[in-house]
Amino acid sequence: MADNVITTTTHSQPADQTPKQFWSQLGTHAYIRISIIAACFLFLFHNDIWDIVNRWLIDPSWSHGLLIPLFSLYFLHQAKQDVLNATAKPNYIGLFLLIFAILFYIFNIVSPAGYAYFRQIAIVAALGSVVLFLGGWTILKFTWLPVTYLLFAIPLPERFYVSITIPMRLWAASAATIMLNLVPKLEATNSGVIVEIIYKGQPLEPGLDVAEACSGMRLLMAFLALGVAMAYLHYRPIWQRLVLLASTIPIAILCNIIRVVITGFIYVLIDPRYAQGFYHDMLGMLMLPLAFGLYGALAWFMSNLFVDGSETVASDVVVRRR
Repeated sequence: MADNVITTTTHSQPADQTPKQFWSQLGTHAYIRISIIAACFLFLFHNDIWDIVNRWLIDPSWSHGLLIPLFSLYFLHQAKQDVLNATAKPNYIGLFLLIFAILFYIFNIVSPAGYAYFRQIAIVAALGSVVLFLGGWTILKFTWLPVTYLLFAIPLPERFYVSITIPMRLWAASAATIMLNLVPKLEATNSGVIVEIIYKGQPLEPGLDVAEACSGMRLLMAFLALGVAMAYLHYRPIWQRLVLLASTIPIAILCNIIRVVITGFIYVLIDPRYAQGFYHDMLGMLMLPLAFGLYGALAWFMSNLFVDGSETVASDVVVRRR
């Protein structure tokens, strides 16, 4: 009698499904590819990247740009487990968008109608296109904020920047005029962004000039960028995040008006030298904590105004056993 032959099928052991938790788990090949892509970016866009960094260093209105890439890296780090454990599926729509971004960048170099601002925007668009091309929609889903957040680091065109500051300067000058007129024996009138002051019958020369540096744009841009970061990092309902994000603009404008009003009181009632130079800059820096305080108060108010109904119901349930 022939022996029975038992055939067994050997199954290969499943691959390690342990979720990745550290960037070092990407592997050497992934970092080599990242390094090559970074080198290509620097080669293609080094002139405009240097122009942006140089603007951060020499223009106080855009000094906050130095922090933007760090925040982007932090956002990416916050999503590291999603990124590390997502399945990358290259998408050729990203390749098409990448080619378009590069052509748009070149157009704004060679064309007389080109703008440096559009070239710098194209750099961010190219970065997002690379992510889509190599990682697909899954990776882009977790990295779109770190990429788009870099737009806050790109200085606005000078003409557009000035056109925004003019109404803000006018609002601040009007508010300062109203508040200064509350002081006894003081008469203030504003002509555009200049506040003419007569105190105790003596005109003060020169008038109080709400200059471009006092427009509040510096505070507005920095606080708007930080407001986006805080709305993203603090877990709360989406509508609350939108409200907090929208509140950054009026809060920044209000804080700047307060700054100009205080400067006016210092100019008239204390000493004009304390309303300029180092003291003027220090007062401007103090407005950022004030803006954060108002922002935090609004966030606290919304968090305590609405109570989670599920928790309330759960706490009121009485279970009776028979």
